Amino acid sequence: MKKPQWVVDKERDKRAAANHTVWLFGLHAVRDALLNPAREKLRLVVTRNALDRLGDAVTPGQNGCPEPEMSEPRKFAAPLDPQSVHQGAALEVKPLDWGSIADSCMGDGKTPPRVLLLDRVTDPHNVGAILRSAEVFGAQAVIAMSRHAAPETGALAKTASGALERQPYLRVRNLAEAITELQDMGYLVLGLDGEAEEGIETAIEGKRDRAIALVLGAEGPGLREKTKQTCDSLVKIDFAGEFGSLNVSNAAAVALYASRA
Repeated sequence: MKKPQWVVDKERDKRAAANHTVWLFGLHAVRDALLNPAREKLRLVVTRNALDRLGDAVTPGQNGCPEPEMSEPRKFAAPLDPQSVHQGAALEVKPLDWGSIADSCMGDGKTPPRVLLLDRVTDPHNVGAILRSAEVFGAQAVIAMSRHAAPETGALAKTASGALERQPYLRVRNLAEAITELQDMGYLVLGLDGEAEEGIETAIEGKRDRAIALVLGAEGPGLREKTKQTCDSLVKIDFAGEFGSLNVSNAAAVALYASRA
């Protein structure tokens, strides 16, 4: 019997993920990855100056740190884009596995959890900035699609400035199914839409003690229709004037602050 296409796709994605590696670069991103025991590290390429600045983070064998490979600044040995601002440090790693939605989004039972979902947000710099905001405001996780979303890259990690190592970044095959799973866990799921009638703070009045998930779409297209239909309601960020807009990373920070418990 022929396998269904979704099974074939899932097996293919699993094989690709097993073989996939990422080159992180920049002192902050590399240091935080070296200190993360959950991160599988493969190669470390550094200049003498970068090695000195990384200090005790480079201890071969500690937290799986590999033996550093020394390189000249002008002929940096790591296979990075020439435009990458690597600061003399690059680390080849395996992507992190944060587990399931239930693993990351149950909360601690003390503070009502907050979660961000990203609908086709593909710019790694935006996602990196969103991860930083999520960490600052204590979000349980950032959830994005397996495809049509920014994967772990060196650019994303550098923008996240270490948050990628600490802030759960989950990738799911179907965003609508992820929303439904959160709803089944008791989450109130709000989609951000500039055309919505109700402001986010008004929408959660009297509900701040609930688990809340905020869904943000890509700049321009916004949320897809299926995503809008799956959310509990659509809300907007109230602006002082009639013109202007926020990019998605700024909108994520404002929405998290507005929805704080």
